[in-house]
Amino acid sequence: MKSKKILVFISTLLVIMLLSACAKSSNSQESATSSGEPQVSTTASAKSSAGSTITIAYSQGAGQTMDPHDAGDLTSASYAFALYDQLVTSGTEEKDGKTVGRTDKIVPSLAESWKISDDLTTYTFVLHDGVKFQSGNAVNADAVVYSFERAKDKGESGSLYTLANIKSVTKIDDKTVEFKLGAPNHLFLKYLATFSFSIVDPSVAKSNPDDYLTQHSAGSGAFILEKWDPATEAVFVANKNYWKGAPKVDKVVIKYVAEASNRELFLDKGDVDVALDIPAKDVESLSKKDNLTISSQSSNRIVYLGMNAKYKPFDQLKVRQAINYMIDQQKLIKDVAYNQASPLKSSISSKSPAFTSEGYEYKYDLDKAKTLLKEAGYEKGFTFDLTVNSSTQDYEDIAVLLKAELEKIGVTLNINKVAPAQYRELINKKSAAAYLGKYTSLVNDPSYHYGFLLDSKGASNYTGYSSKVVDDLLAKANVEPDEAKRTELYKQVQKQITADSPWAYLYESNLIAGFNKDVQGYIFYPDEIIRFSSLYK
Repeated sequence: MKSKKILVFISTLLVIMLLSACAKSSNSQESATSSGEPQVSTTASAKSSAGSTITIAYSQGAGQTMDPHDAGDLTSASYAFALYDQLVTSGTEEKDGKTVGRTDKIVPSLAESWKISDDLTTYTFVLHDGVKFQSGNAVNADAVVYSFERAKDKGESGSLYTLANIKSVTKIDDKTVEFKLGAPNHLFLKYLATFSFSIVDPSVAKSNPDDYLTQHSAGSGAFILEKWDPATEAVFVANKNYWKGAPKVDKVVIKYVAEASNRELFLDKGDVDVALDIPAKDVESLSKKDNLTISSQSSNRIVYLGMNAKYKPFDQLKVRQAINYMIDQQKLIKDVAYNQASPLKSSISSKSPAFTSEGYEYKYDLDKAKTLLKEAGYEKGFTFDLTVNSSTQDYEDIAVLLKAELEKIGVTLNINKVAPAQYRELINKKSAAAYLGKYTSLVNDPSYHYGFLLDSKGASNYTGYSSKVVDDLLAKANVEPDEAKRTELYKQVQKQITADSPWAYLYESNLIAGFNKDVQGYIFYPDEIIRFSSLYK
């Protein structure tokens, strides 16, 4: 997913082992635990609290869409996981007495089992019996085929459809669906677990205008949409007939609270139960409050400064390199991230498979930056606008720090602080010469990450970066079944991108959220998407 996305989040070894175990059922390929393998049920959870409501304060808005095939931001992704199910899903594990999400562990969901052909290009899924959409219609093979046909024609899910190299989706019988791939894809099952491949009720979708699902739902998920105002809030009520068992909470209310100080105030007063995007500077003080729990989890979220080469002076490599030499990562981590972050040394997170910092030679060097600007013909400096999303205080702080540093080499940085909707519009159209961005890979693998961000055709390639060398390496790596060879190709990709410098690397940030003490069931997933169904109080 995307500075918006989200796009999480974690090794590919498990999937490689799975793919090599050809023509076996999913139960023999993945060790599904009792918490990971769903059971068909129409009874409410024993832990459900009658009349209970969880209110969550979001910083990025109340979501862009309810359509899972169009969703591209983390808020909308949370909605998709609440309203819809997928063929497979991410598992969990117990670690240090807590349940944590495993986006690298795939377990059954709507599909109770699957088989993989010897050549690794055909996947056959068998659906659970008795599962129904919220409309009462059966979840069957026709629904799966329709959902993927619909997904491939949408923007966000269409990009993932192409990345997955799906050639056909065919109904074998009411319970069985066959997927054929153009080539082996070591991430295929992980892709299926994302919200982009949610299964939609065909009868509801087809009987309404195409944009109906933007503001309505047609899923089989744990929650039903009660109301939604994109500017302020969304309300979900528990699906008491949910096939995996009713959620533990009766209602989830999403509030859009732009100001971090207000999110913290509402959390402290008990007006909201959960507050997302807590500023790093407040972690220490909030952690001392007896009524709150602060979670600061290391994730694969990267923060970077994007530079679009179609705008002068960023069309010159030496200018982009000069900006990189003015980045003091340790100062950013200390003064902006308050040590809730770590250095970023590549175009992917250090937690991503195949990560390497080889080729990264930048360190804060004012003289080197001045020399590069002089060689580029900008000895006297230049002026540029840096587009910043106003909903994220940390990024405003980054911009202020960078502005002060760049003045030392004669460069004037104007901070263009814009509302979230305008920010998305500017970067989507590649209209920002430079911008501060963040990205969390929903599937923690270079194939997914680069497929969206830095492939020349990537849906979230907001700098317009284009390199035939990188495109060719990615194309080769994406179909390479041997993990060691694939890793080497991705290392070459990283070194080339670092050399081309479309970004200035800033840091890898923690995911920070605040909870009232009475909130239970929060599961941290590396993709940063909250699953409402586990929450209760």
